[in-house]
Amino acid sequence: MTKENQNTSHQDVMLSVANFLSELWFEGEFKDQPEYLAEIFDMILETEMGNNLELRAKMKGCLKTSRMLAKALEPFSEQQIEQACNQIMNA
Repeated sequence: MTKENQNTSHQDVMLSVANFLSELWFEGEFKDQPEYLAEIFDMILETEMGNNLELRAKMKGCLKTSRMLAKALEPFSEQQIEQACNQIMNA
């Protein structure tokens, strides 16, 4: 994140988002990430470490963000997402 008073443009933000999605593209099937996280977190919650309320809140936030991203991209094919990222990065 940048400092609050630093000048950024809409194009800078869109380029950063496109770069993020492009990098995410190489991490595998990102639409399955919420399920992967839920499985991992369920295992952690069964341990003593899982009793930490702060950790539980962080895990819940991660799941929510991951689900929101997957839902936002759900209507689009992988090829459409890749093409959109490429168009933004090359603009």
